[in-house]
Amino acid sequence: MAGIDKTITKVARVNIDALVRRIASRDIRVGVIGLGYVGLPMACLAAQRKFAVIGFDIDAVKIKALNDGRSYIRHIPDEVIAPLISAQMLRATDDFSEIASVDVLLICVPTPLTPNREPDLTYVVQTAESIARWIRRGQLIVLESTTYPGTTRGVVLPILEQSGLRSGTDFLLAYSPEREDPGNKKFSAERLPKVVGADGTDALQAARAFYDEIVPRTVAVANPETAEAVKLTENIFRAVNIALVNELKLIFEAMSIDIWDVIEAATTKPMGFMPFYPGPGLGGHCIPVDPFYLAWKAREYDVPTRFIELAGEINRAMPHHVVERLAAALNERRGTALKGARILLLGIAYKRNVGDVRESPAFKLIELLERRGASVDYHDPFVPEIPRTREHATLAGRRSVSLSPGALSGCNVVLICTDHDEIDYREVVRYAPLIVDTRNACARAGALASKVVKA
Repeated sequence: MAGIDKTITKVARVNIDALVRRIASRDIRVGVIGLGYVGLPMACLAAQRKFAVIGFDIDAVKIKALNDGRSYIRHIPDEVIAPLISAQMLRATDDFSEIASVDVLLICVPTPLTPNREPDLTYVVQTAESIARWIRRGQLIVLESTTYPGTTRGVVLPILEQSGLRSGTDFLLAYSPEREDPGNKKFSAERLPKVVGADGTDALQAARAFYDEIVPRTVAVANPETAEAVKLTENIFRAVNIALVNELKLIFEAMSIDIWDVIEAATTKPMGFMPFYPGPGLGGHCIPVDPFYLAWKAREYDVPTRFIELAGEINRAMPHHVVERLAAALNERRGTALKGARILLLGIAYKRNVGDVRESPAFKLIELLERRGASVDYHDPFVPEIPRTREHATLAGRRSVSLSPGALSGCNVVLICTDHDEIDYREVVRYAPLIVDTRNACARAGALASKVVKA
């Protein structure tokens, strides 16, 4: 394997005490592979904690933007990036040979699903192969990408050891699941505890020492598999409970009961209830994807995952329900068929106040509506143009329209998919002839009207 000389004879184990001291004194260099919604916040956070950080990515546009002091993620402003670049605490590169120069390396690459809804570890495998080419003794390598239990030691470790170096002796390997929630100002990365599991006690000590310098609390668990399971459990908990309220929404609709009123009242109970909210479907990289990583792995043990599978079925069906509600509302309220209708969809990001469109249910809604003969425009202040995605490539290049009184009054129905705070919902209700609201945005804005249909 090409790369630096890794020839070893009889050598001592990694000097863990020296590494911990160097971490505490900031006498190390940190590398972050993957500068997306997870990697970039971690790179910035480490740099803000006075670690010298190198960010690695294969996207030349991202690299140039960062090195110019500009951010490409809206909720991370230029004012965060520029000072770190100027102070030479952060820089970006596509030269993976520089992996050899770092002491702590965080892997923050995507872990999507295949078209058959099975784990796709392509990016993890390719990254591990790149690291194996340039790995050197004494490095701490931490996988942060969400994945199924067994990936760190069953997939990443064997690839790294193809270098001739050994985990626990020559390098240290750990897993610490990301907990990034894009756009959440209350629970940003620097305020969240980090779970850490490692391949051996030395690796755990080193990983805890590093994260202790960055986050308020480090939670050590028995091994990488436990840490991998923690992340999946967190997201499966959300997926199952969101599916529950989505199913309750369908039941209560049939009874003419407003699910939003029910949830609001139920939250007044100070114990035993935690609010989750319905919507047009699941979006983002985590909640629609992660449960299937565990479901896939569970098949290896002949263990059924009925809750997970059922939650997935319910959540994936929600865009179809929204389309049916919209079609019925058009017919009953406006005497208009869905075929030929002009629809203005508000919000194409998967969640409010961010520009992240990964797994957004808006894409499925557009395709279902247009398949039935409607024409769809969208407005999203965070997504001026739809990027290319693997599952919805035909939508790439469509641009956000302005949210003017003319655009609102000129459509047959406004469909609220993502409830961005920047949108004036009172103006939407004022000018739109009909609104189908999947997020209860109009009611929360105090814009109550008979022409608002909840879905």
